Amino acid sequence: MKNILEVRDLNKTYTIGKDNKHQVLKDIKLNIRKGEFVAIMGASGSGKSTLLYNVSGMDKMTGGSVLFNDKELATMSEEELTKLRLNSMGFIFQQSNLLKNLNIFDNIILSAYQSKSKSRRLINKRAQDLMKSTGISELALNDITQASGGQLQRVSICRSLINNPDIVFGDEPTGALNSKATNEVMEILTDINNSGTTIMFVTHDAKVAAKAERILFMTDGRIVSEKALGKYQKNKDNIQTRETQLSNWLMQQEF
Repeated sequence: MKNILEVRDLNKTYTIGKDNKHQVLKDIKLNIRKGEFVAIMGASGSGKSTLLYNVSGMDKMTGGSVLFNDKELATMSEEELTKLRLNSMGFIFQQSNLLKNLNIFDNIILSAYQSKSKSRRLINKRAQDLMKSTGISELALNDITQASGGQLQRVSICRSLINNPDIVFGDEPTGALNSKATNEVMEILTDINNSGTTIMFVTHDAKVAAKAERILFMTDGRIVSEKALGKYQKNKDNIQTRETQLSNWLMQQEF
């Protein structure tokens, strides 16, 4: 399977004040295959979110190389990166980050209208199909204050998929949800992945990570180990077995 992401010697250093430098990412080497479902774990401050932002072009790397579909992010202009993220990447964050002045349907379709790659009719149809598949069709005209946290994350998932991205990045996408909403969101993400979309997300939750195909563990800005669980098949796999395997492996890691 072809790589969608190839990361070589990725470094990120922040300068705090005049001379104080803090290196957050240290010589990261990583390949993500097309269609893979990857979770990133590690203690707070280990560099998980920073890695996500640098491989997606949301933050500028200090050194190294990130190839996304064979395109080098370091050589792209801000305009090119913005276009790449808009058309080829989707993002889901811990908080939904929806626009309060738009209803739920308009929040979902906004980036597709900005992309201008499809007609309004096709965009609206795509949004309706996504809302139906995630069980929130009845919320289309609601304000974002008229939905639960779990429903808003479903809205975020629809928004992230509206432009048919090659990859969806998630930064603690279930971190603010209760266990029922977490399970529902992860089932949706599993279905999305099984349809061929690559997913790479950060989580602290072993039960969430157990749905991933591969887990990367970070310590002090480095990927120090990884665990392959294989594709999760919800009608065949015993999720408790995967959770136990992952928990036993995590106990061996240095938080």
